[in-house]
Amino acid sequence: MMYVVDVSLSATLSGHQNPIFAIAPGVQASTIFTAGNDKGVVEWDLSTGKFKRILCAVPASVYALYLLPDTGILVIGMRNGEVWCVDVERQELLHKLKTEKGAVFAVRSLPEKRELIAIGEEGVAYVWSLDNFELLYRFRVSPTTVRTIEPYAGANQLVFGDKDGYIYLYDVADFKAIEKRKVHDMPVTALATSEIHLYSGGRDAKLYQLAKKDLATIQDLTPHMFTVYSILPHPNFPVLATVSRDKSIKIWDMASLSLLKNISIDRGYDTHRLSINTGIWHNNQLITAGDDKLVKIWDVAINAAT
Repeated sequence: MMYVVDVSLSATLSGHQNPIFAIAPGVQASTIFTAGNDKGVVEWDLSTGKFKRILCAVPASVYALYLLPDTGILVIGMRNGEVWCVDVERQELLHKLKTEKGAVFAVRSLPEKRELIAIGEEGVAYVWSLDNFELLYRFRVSPTTVRTIEPYAGANQLVFGDKDGYIYLYDVADFKAIEKRKVHDMPVTALATSEIHLYSGGRDAKLYQLAKKDLATIQDLTPHMFTVYSILPHPNFPVLATVSRDKSIKIWDMASLSLLKNISIDRGYDTHRLSINTGIWHNNQLITAGDDKLVKIWDVAINAAT
């Protein structure tokens, strides 16, 4: 089935003084968090389209925000190698976790094992218990920087993407390597999954649709002129969005990778004027942010083609 996608700009949120690198959903349905080169994590109220509060001050640039599912805890990964766990309601720092060196670029949870995993500049993964936040495992994934982690939903595997263009498939149970494959000619900058496929984006401006079990290429294309910074599967429809350093947002059919919508200045949209670094879906809204210090809220209507 093909879909028709209509997009309109709902709001532009301003207030950041520096580039934005990370977005996460809020504990309340109408809120989100953003962070980047500013010295604080910002909470926004989407119902009013306005700044809500500074959740917390931070000592370094923030590259990763992750709301722990079914909790009120926001996890913050920073340039200085620290991983903070903050109680959103009480605005309280609960745990300050630390990697050995380098920036933390990606954070995810493994709910089945009640574990938190982070990785970054040194290419080493750190796994902490979600029960007491003690370090359980530390293992090297890559000899170079790893910018992205993606656990397989409902499965016991996860993938990492590194600076040399390699993707690594690991078993979650014992963190043993299953597969390693060079996919991109440049760094892997985005990973996402569907029930069937793994999707990978890179600094080579390529988007790959891969087999989840062995990372074999099924199809690929060049969706943008520059780096693909995020791949965002829609929560309800079989479509995905990509955002890029080329300042455009594109929406694709998840199966065929056919282009459904090009959201760019050239197409008449009031989109970002500089690199788009991150995005999330919030129900039927797409939220994007980047180097222009702005957060854009897009209303996205998806209907079956007649």
